[in-house]
Amino acid sequence: MRAFTCPVCRHLVTFESTECLHCGTWLAFDWDAREIVRLGFECANRGLIACNGEGEGLCAACRLTRTRPPDDALAQWTTAEAAKRRLVFELLELGLPLGGGLAFDLLSSAVEPVTTGHADGVITLDLAEADPVAREQRRTQLHEPYRTLLGHMRHEVGHYFQPILAPEGSEALERCRALMGDERADYAQAMERHYAEGPPADWAERFVSAYATMHPWEDWAETFAHYLHIRDVLQTAVAYGITVSGPTVAAADAAPLYSYPGAAGGDMRALLDAWLPLTYALNAISRSIGDDDLYPFVLAPGAIEKLALIDELVRVGQAA
Repeated sequence: MRAFTCPVCRHLVTFESTECLHCGTWLAFDWDAREIVRLGFECANRGLIACNGEGEGLCAACRLTRTRPPDDALAQWTTAEAAKRRLVFELLELGLPLGGGLAFDLLSSAVEPVTTGHADGVITLDLAEADPVAREQRRTQLHEPYRTLLGHMRHEVGHYFQPILAPEGSEALERCRALMGDERADYAQAMERHYAEGPPADWAERFVSAYATMHPWEDWAETFAHYLHIRDVLQTAVAYGITVSGPTVAAADAAPLYSYPGAAGGDMRALLDAWLPLTYALNAISRSIGDDDLYPFVLAPGAIEKLALIDELVRVGQAA
């Protein structure tokens, strides 16, 4: 995420702002310019779910929602759309295409049975994930170190982009198969085996998460989501001038303990050189306020190799 200011008084506002708290100007987010502007045409969902998108009718982000829930799930829908706007912003910032049939069905399992997933460009999300209590219960049940609504969307959109970034018959797909396995393996059997036996004991040496071990599709989606986490946080760090000069004690660590995200170069290794020291500091700060680690992961070389492949494919997609 980038930093934004009010177009009238130039005081800081946020990506979600609908009004400047300093001068009272009504604000909107211009999806074409990707900037906060003075409200002109408001999204039809502004009064309903506090969407601050600019546009006649529905804004560019809201138009991606193919199916919305009934009004009794309005609070969860509002939360889900806010997360989706952040996802859409990042995808646009990365130059990834959104015009190939991507759509969202945001449904409530309180009304009908819902299975979260992706199929043929449509991401289905159970809005129970927007309830922090239900989401934390699910996270604990599945022994996950991290579970957020935005993270869920990043995972599912990873499925959408796999055939775009690594199409059938391409060298990119063969490289994915070499690193992550053959995605043609039976998915139902893989899922049954995963939930019956769990991940292999050495999963952390090769995967970003235990769930990534279930099937090559899930390895791609989990790694893609992790890549989006890294790119988004680093962009935010640059936007707010956050750097890490290293701890004030002498340390024998071989890896760099300083982070200058604005100077990160054009490959995954350079991004990680900025990312990892930043997470050390962020985790220490989070613990200081009595919370869990903001970044509860350790990236092994096998996982880093997969992240580097996705980074390369995204950059190729940007240039195309």
